[in-house]
Amino acid sequence: MPTALLTDHERTAVQAYLRLLNTVRAAFDGPPGDARPPVVPPSVLAEAEQALARAGLTGNEEEFFRLLHSWCPGP
Repeated sequence: MPTALLTDHERTAVQAYLRLLNTVRAAFDGPPGDARPPVVPPSVLAEAEQALARAGLTGNEEEFFRLLHSWCPGP
């Protein structure tokens, strides 16, 4: 499988997205009935939005998810 070489801004955007994803996942994991936060912390969302903007990926989800998949393909 070819490996994509991401720019620093693209790598930062992918990492911020993964932190955002893990924050959301952690908020909804756990036993049913546990209190869950109603929203993602603003700082986590802002970090992801700023990183996407710096990488030039705002409004270009197809390109972003292509980068994400090439850098972190999963199982």
